[in-house]
Amino acid sequence: HGVLITGIAGLLAGASSMALGEWLSVQSSRELYMNQIKIEAEEIEHTPKEEQEELALIYQSKGVPEGRAHEMAAHMMLDKSNILDTLSREELGIDPKELGGSPWVAAVTSFFLFAAGAIVPLFPYIFLKGGMATVISLVLGGLALFFTGAAITLLTGKSVWVSGLRQVLIGLLAAGVVFGVGKLIGVSIGG
Repeated sequence: HGVLITGIAGLLAGASSMALGEWLSVQSSRELYMNQIKIEAEEIEHTPKEEQEELALIYQSKGVPEGRAHEMAAHMMLDKSNILDTLSREELGIDPKELGGSPWVAAVTSFFLFAAGAIVPLFPYIFLKGGMATVISLVLGGLALFFTGAAITLLTGKSVWVSGLRQVLIGLLAAGVVFGVGKLIGVSIGG
């Protein structure tokens, strides 16, 4: 019962921490991007020739011949409604419509993904007690880690075994650190 209650508390604390950290990270990135776009807008307003030259250089770096690049940049600068969008994308590498995504979507996604992973090793403690619950928890946790690592290979193209086992080893290392800290705190509190 104690493991289950502690585990649920840890799950909620960890998931909340991850969600808040993700929200803060995405929101800070959005604010940074908005500030960069604001500065770009001021540069378009106050130094349009320099911005036109920068745009021409960007096009040249993409293989457009110099004369054509200057012609394209001059044409783009005339389009006042889209030039900030164009320079944000071309010069800053920022999509002004996205700005790195929604901090709320990132936070909610992070919360539920963390919680989904954290519930796996707790699940046996809902139905079982003692050593049997611990063994099943370790097996389920190891399998969940392996399958998470294996699933990542869909994006990375790496070996299923290498990614899966790497995930298990890192998970075991993290669990060992948590166990060690718990033992240390338990020993120091208990005397």
